[in-house]
Amino acid sequence: MDDHPARDEPQPDAFGPRYEPAPTNGYAVASLVLGILWIWWLGSILALFFGYVARSQIKESRGRQGGDGLAIAGIVLGWVGAATFLYVLLLVGSLRAAFLP
Repeated sequence: MDDHPARDEPQPDAFGPRYEPAPTNGYAVASLVLGILWIWWLGSILALFFGYVARSQIKESRGRQGGDGLAIAGIVLGWVGAATFLYVLLLVGSLRAAFLP
């Protein structure tokens, strides 16, 4: 008779139970990646969309999903990309009007 526990059973830790971190929301990761890449500024619009969807899913999960910071970073980068696109569009339009008869 062996009084040792089986190897597959989790052993109690001296510091208490171990908790697994919440999985990261995929839309939050996509938002951050698209916000960084921009992809002809289409990525900025998609980063905004995915970021807002991710934040709503994370709030609804009540702690079962993580990645809120990634979603916020993607939203910020998405707005930066959209503002840059608008600035470039206005700059090109004003330069065109100034130099073309």
